[in-house]
Amino acid sequence: MTKIHNIAKNTSYLTVALILQKVISFAYFTMLARYLGPADLGKYYFAISFTTIFAILIDLGFANVLTREVAKDQTRAERLLGNILGLKIPLAIFAIFAVFISINSFHYDPLVKILVYISCISMVLDSFTFTFFSVARGKHNLKYESISSIVFQLIVLVVGYSALLLNGGLIPAMAALALASLYNFIYSWLIVAGKLKVIIKIFYDKPVIRDIIKISWPFAVYAIFQRLYMYLDSVLLAFFAGNEQVGLYQVAFKIIFALQFLPMAFTASLYPAMSAYWKDNREQLVISFERAINYLIIISWPIIIGIVLLADKIVLLFKVGYNGAILPLQISIISLFFIFINFPIGSLLNACDRQRRNTFNMGIATIVSVILNLILIPRFQAVGASVTVLITNLVMFLLGIFLVRKIISYRPAKNLIVFFKSLAAAILMGTTILFGKVYLNIFILIPIGGILYFYFLYLFGGFKKNDISSVFKSLKL
Repeated sequence: MTKIHNIAKNTSYLTVALILQKVISFAYFTMLARYLGPADLGKYYFAISFTTIFAILIDLGFANVLTREVAKDQTRAERLLGNILGLKIPLAIFAIFAVFISINSFHYDPLVKILVYISCISMVLDSFTFTFFSVARGKHNLKYESISSIVFQLIVLVVGYSALLLNGGLIPAMAALALASLYNFIYSWLIVAGKLKVIIKIFYDKPVIRDIIKISWPFAVYAIFQRLYMYLDSVLLAFFAGNEQVGLYQVAFKIIFALQFLPMAFTASLYPAMSAYWKDNREQLVISFERAINYLIIISWPIIIGIVLLADKIVLLFKVGYNGAILPLQISIISLFFIFINFPIGSLLNACDRQRRNTFNMGIATIVSVILNLILIPRFQAVGASVTVLITNLVMFLLGIFLVRKIISYRPAKNLIVFFKSLAAAILMGTTILFGKVYLNIFILIPIGGILYFYFLYLFGGFKKNDISSVFKSLKL
């Protein structure tokens, strides 16, 4: 019961933090979009997408290994961390050179190159920050990471928007991101050394390094596929269709990315627990997985239906010039259902030592993504990239759920019942939104729709009073 309570508390910490983080992040994105316009917004996010792809060269699956192995044996935290840091320092230097050589191999705008160089600073700092917080996750402590994520976004918002108001342009806006990454790096270092009492020291123990590499390589290959899968579309859009199409596509991408705080928060806490359950409590592993799927089904449907119906009004939050983002947003948001469900599926596979198969699945999805993007982007631009997102997430879901039934005694009927109840409640909510959007402001309509959805879901028996009580108990510190 203590472990279950920790999952609930950690989920609550990170959920609240990620809600605030994503709200701040989306507010800043809206300011950027309104101030810059689609073309300059495309340059900004091209630079981030470009460096994010190379970030995997620094962390070759080490963070996942660190979290999993520390969760199994916390006495190994210092040695594991030290050896991973010893591996990452030369890899970071290599990644910086790789970014520099790659961006200068093409005739990009000089401004874009400068943005890439600044983003490269964030790439390196964020990678080491993630390593430090992976130790905390292994110790079932997400409190400090939650605090850090909020402060990070506040720094970006305050410094970045101030630069825009002073007509600083893209370079100071990107520098705000690097400054926030520097804060995060220092804070995570101090938390691990000071609060968690893990001595930060570089080690080069050959047997430990050999074990880390042996365990991490499937995670590394998976991460490479994942980065290509998530960010290569923006790079291809810039190459085939120009920066303006990247800016339009980013409206849909940013909304979906912002909403991923829900499965991210839940699985960040669930993953180390799943690793422990796989070792000593298989029955609880099944229960935890099924509950995670139910939770994410319930959350995903009202968001999908609501955004499909309100996409035209959502785009108006930006300014003239973003109407081309409406259809990409409506197509991409349908994939949110599969994106949400894929989080616990991926966590289960990794926790149950099926990281190689998880990597294989991601590899297939990445290959499908690249092929579809190369076919669809030149013809349909941002719309083509959005169709690719939907199809590849469906592929990833089908591959993953097939394997889950071979690992645990999974009972899909329990999730299907919740699926249909949630969908029915979301459709009823949608009829209200469709009628009300003509008369009501979007900021009034959204909370009304949310209340109606959960009311209908409660009537259908999608959740009970005990479920509500559990949520409030988990929020108590």
